[in-house]
Amino acid sequence: MATSNIEIAQQADLWPITRIAGGLGIPEEELVPYGRHKAKVSLRHLRTLRDRPRGRLVLMTAVSPTPAGEGKTTTTVGLGDALARIGERAMICLREPALGPVFGMKGGAAGGGYAQVVPMEDINLHFTGDFAAIAVATNLLAALIDNHVHHGNELGIDVRRVTWRRVLDVNDRALRDAVVGLGGPANGYPREDGFDIVVASEVMAIFCLATDLADLKERLGEIVVAYTRDRRPVRARDLQAHGAMAAILRDALAPNLVQTLEHTPAFVHGGPFANIAHGCNSFLATDSALRMADYVVTEAGFGADLGAEKFVDILCRTTGLRPDVAVVVATVRAMKYHGGVEVADLAREDVAALQRGTANLVRHLTTIRETWGIPALVAINHRAEDSDAETTALVAASEAVGVTAVVAKHFAEGGAGAEALAREVVRLCAHSPVPGPPSPPRPERAETPAQDPEEAQSLRFTYSDGATLWQKMNAIATRIYGASEVTASTAVRAQIKRLQDEGYGGYPVCVAKTQYSFSTDPRLRGAPRGHVVDVREVRLAAGARFVVMICGDIMTMPGLPAVPAANTIDVDEDGRIVGLF
Repeated sequence: MATSNIEIAQQADLWPITRIAGGLGIPEEELVPYGRHKAKVSLRHLRTLRDRPRGRLVLMTAVSPTPAGEGKTTTTVGLGDALARIGERAMICLREPALGPVFGMKGGAAGGGYAQVVPMEDINLHFTGDFAAIAVATNLLAALIDNHVHHGNELGIDVRRVTWRRVLDVNDRALRDAVVGLGGPANGYPREDGFDIVVASEVMAIFCLATDLADLKERLGEIVVAYTRDRRPVRARDLQAHGAMAAILRDALAPNLVQTLEHTPAFVHGGPFANIAHGCNSFLATDSALRMADYVVTEAGFGADLGAEKFVDILCRTTGLRPDVAVVVATVRAMKYHGGVEVADLAREDVAALQRGTANLVRHLTTIRETWGIPALVAINHRAEDSDAETTALVAASEAVGVTAVVAKHFAEGGAGAEALAREVVRLCAHSPVPGPPSPPRPERAETPAQDPEEAQSLRFTYSDGATLWQKMNAIATRIYGASEVTASTAVRAQIKRLQDEGYGGYPVCVAKTQYSFSTDPRLRGAPRGHVVDVREVRLAAGARFVVMICGDIMTMPGLPAVPAANTIDVDEDGRIVGLF
């Protein structure tokens, strides 16, 4: 029987976190330890790094996800270990696992096989309490809104126009829509409310985009929580809530330092999902890592149409970060799935289906190289059942559009199995200029497979700052998703126009949609074109400084599957966690 991920992790020889920190030049007094193997790095120490130049940034993304799994986190860890093995000073930056998917579909999200961040069970379960702090800050603000209304409502909040939602770090479909304040006058005014999962909250987005504690507090104050009867916005600072919220989040804002199985340092910090939020780990973690290492590998959530798009159009636009190269994770199984093979049949060799499915990979590569101007390569996350013919066909499909594809076996072999991938990353980074601020967006260019690292030297955005919110949504849908048009109800169109008129038109757009397809229909595999993207709902995230467009049937509070991973997670008589995937 194969050794499970958690068994591999529990058998690992972990170094004291002080030793990991020492290798990065972090003094022991600048650590806030959470046991022997994880610690926060003080914000005070991070401030001392600001004058250092940034190293090279490697963005890990993937093809559109499938039920078979692609292994983006595993590949991020494997590449970081491989870079260290070939003599480079490397770090990785990951998002923290959320308890919702840990107990739901995934059962764990710290990598897999011999490419994991550890201590695996701690990272997957509570970790250092960051998500709990984000939940408390969010729910405190919700409580202060209802308390203000109950005690006279001096700000004139219209209880029909309270937009702030409570949060929970568990998938619970029963809480998507709720009524609060029942039980009589002592319990406040009854009103409609609802819960989002913590990772979809605006506080999570602010937490991950903030540049320091002062910026965090400023952004928290900008949150629009409700409107008055004459539609004036009510902000968190109007309720004098942002100070207490910042106090709750003060310690959480410091990045969490852990290690891989091969002792490569890793920051695991923040955790928005890319299908319902902006999908990047904290800016503070990534920026600090870049100033301590020569190569930093960071992942963006789900496929390049979601996580990488938001990494570029939201994070890079506002912070000046710039990926030197993007690695697109693909698997033989994923390509066969996108080529029409059902999950039960993915173990069978089917080269023809794989070749059909590579249209999905090519679309993502085209976006990365031609729309954004980022050099790219493909990491084929190898599985034992992959046939030589299928692997050869996948390599050929990548090379046909001018992109190198490297077979990586890090799941089974750790960093040693990804050394070829690491060398190709170093080679591509050599063509990239010294990291700096991105250039202004350029006009759209035709979709073409040509790859020239010398030409891909400046980051471009999907849309310009000066475009309207509706134009930005259309640019993402048509240029990235291959859609023919964007639609919305009259009420949603009016809301978008109102946000534009109120001065939010300069904000980036954050699209919430299914991760399983370029379209809003998860059943449309491959690289569909000509579909329609319908915007169902619009939410202003004034503190995060973007506008969320919710499309199709996507939910910001997911539900649990028929057989949730929680059913297999347990603790044995010695107190050891078992059943994490």
